[in-house]
Amino acid sequence: MAWRSYLAVTLAVVSLSGCIAEADSQDKAPAQARPLQPVDVATVLHTEVTEWHTFTTRLESPEQVELRPRISGVIDSVEFTEGSYVKKGDLLVRIDPRPFQAEVERLKAERVRATAALRQAQTEAKRAKSLQSRNAMSDEQAEARGFLVSQRHAELASVSAALQAAELNLEFTEIRAPISGRVSNAYITTGNNVQAGSSVLTTLVSTDQLHAYFDVDERTWNRQFQQVDAQSGLMAALQLSGDQGFPYQGQLDFIDNRVNPGTGTLRVRATFEATQPALRPGAFARVRMAADHARLSVVVPDRAIGTDLENQFVLTVDANNTLTYRKVSAGVRIGELRVIEQGLAKGERIAVNGPARVGPGMPIQPREVEIDRRDLSQMKLMPEASEQKLSESDRAKNTQMLAKAG
Repeated sequence: MAWRSYLAVTLAVVSLSGCIAEADSQDKAPAQARPLQPVDVATVLHTEVTEWHTFTTRLESPEQVELRPRISGVIDSVEFTEGSYVKKGDLLVRIDPRPFQAEVERLKAERVRATAALRQAQTEAKRAKSLQSRNAMSDEQAEARGFLVSQRHAELASVSAALQAAELNLEFTEIRAPISGRVSNAYITTGNNVQAGSSVLTTLVSTDQLHAYFDVDERTWNRQFQQVDAQSGLMAALQLSGDQGFPYQGQLDFIDNRVNPGTGTLRVRATFEATQPALRPGAFARVRMAADHARLSVVVPDRAIGTDLENQFVLTVDANNTLTYRKVSAGVRIGELRVIEQGLAKGERIAVNGPARVGPGMPIQPREVEIDRRDLSQMKLMPEASEQKLSESDRAKNTQMLAKAG
């Protein structure tokens, strides 16, 4: 009987062990068969890229004038419409001309008197010479009359010069536009007294063309624009605040004669035809220019680039389909693509969607895709996207994700 009890216990233990082993194997089976994370993987593009560079500026008028009177007086009338376009020579402001007209008339009379005095002196000098020849007048008296003629000549010249100045002052009572362009509002109105050379009546700017001056660091200039000169006609595009693209076209027409040693930059200028009302002097703008030559570059989707607290990085895919952290240096953005200056080489594979759901060290199920090249053919530049920066919270999230994955 004892052996039968022992056998029953033994069979029960064996049966229980088998159940436990079967349960363990059932628990482990799903873990061993868990599928890998599918990830879009692409080979980086290695192609010629013409880089665009963006610079900030403020538009300037080629000609701008602070309209000041040349004479002092009282404003008689303002002849222009504020904010309107005026042509060179148009009457803008009139100063009361009556005091200046009176001075002109006085000097004209003075000139008549001086002319008569000169004629009298010439006649007396002629008579003195005749008397001297007959010994009827001393040499001293004859010479005095000759000197009087010279004196009367000088007096007439002085009066004539004063009359010319008075006539100019009378002319200056009509203040006319020295250039064609758009006039501002009247700073001083009718009835107010103005001082010559100091009172600003209004401002006037030419609006047919506008200049955009900006500074290019010498390293960028030497690398991208070394063969460019002011006569090359290098095209430039301009974007105003609020514009989505770069709708205004112009060209580079000035390069300074030296690099600024204090800043290490070269001052250049692009000129734009002001055919649109939105183009105004003083407006903030961005100017972009293409490099004078294309260069071979590695290009990846911009979304493939992640940023931690210190670096920009991508996740590369090795031969075992495992993700690896790779520090990179990102360059300009071209549409949805980004040029990589350092960190990637031709033929390498990357996770296209970046570190959104995956991290370094993770094995993946690669899903091969191709990088869209359309932006490269169109060369559509998006400088505003290239200047965006992650917030500190976004950087912290990326860093935490990498720490958990590593």
